[in-house]
Amino acid sequence: MDPLRSIDLEENKRRMRNGELYHAFTPDLIADRKRCRLACDAYNRAGDVPRRILVELFQLIQDDKTPLPPPAQTAEDDEDLLGEHIWCDAPIRMDYGRNVKFGDNVYINSNSTWIDTCLITVGARTLIGPNCSFYSGTHPTDPKLRNGNKGPETGAPITIGEDCWFGGNSIVLPGVTIGKGSTIGAGSVVTKDIPPYSVAVGNPARVVKSVAPSAEAEATPGSVSST
Repeated sequence: MDPLRSIDLEENKRRMRNGELYHAFTPDLIADRKRCRLACDAYNRAGDVPRRILVELFQLIQDDKTPLPPPAQTAEDDEDLLGEHIWCDAPIRMDYGRNVKFGDNVYINSNSTWIDTCLITVGARTLIGPNCSFYSGTHPTDPKLRNGNKGPETGAPITIGEDCWFGGNSIVLPGVTIGKGSTIGAGSVVTKDIPPYSVAVGNPARVVKSVAPSAEAEATPGSVSST
């Protein structure tokens, strides 16, 4: 008998949520990832469909049952009605979906990857370039403990503030907090916290300058200063 089948599933999920060692290949978590993978596949195949359908398909990825407002009278008005919902270019890949939380008016470019072992939070008005990856899960460095798909994994939350911008091919690792208004340069690997209103680049990413929001941005809700 597979020893993973004797694990207390609720305790295992609790450990996963809390960033403790847990087992990812239990039957329930395998099923959770399959549900999310199928939802991602449906979203990625959607093609040229109305905005409302894309929003509904994205809600399926996240297992989000929040009702949308009733459709507007015209397609254009309906798109405006849903304007604050996330806009994501396909393809996208998530492990669980429900462990990623987005603020209003977030944009994700194509080919993003979200390993949402632990909670990943993305603040409002954040822009994410193509080929960006967010890894809240990790593995032990001890190879005997790691033990392929029979061993335990762990993770730590990723927290991204409002009004951030990620250049293409950025990678964010477990446990990182990126402050409000920060910019992450293309190709950067973020291994440590980034203060608010900073520009960070490189591997590992280092802060190269601070950015003061313009007076117009401070006075206008929803706007973002340029850098």
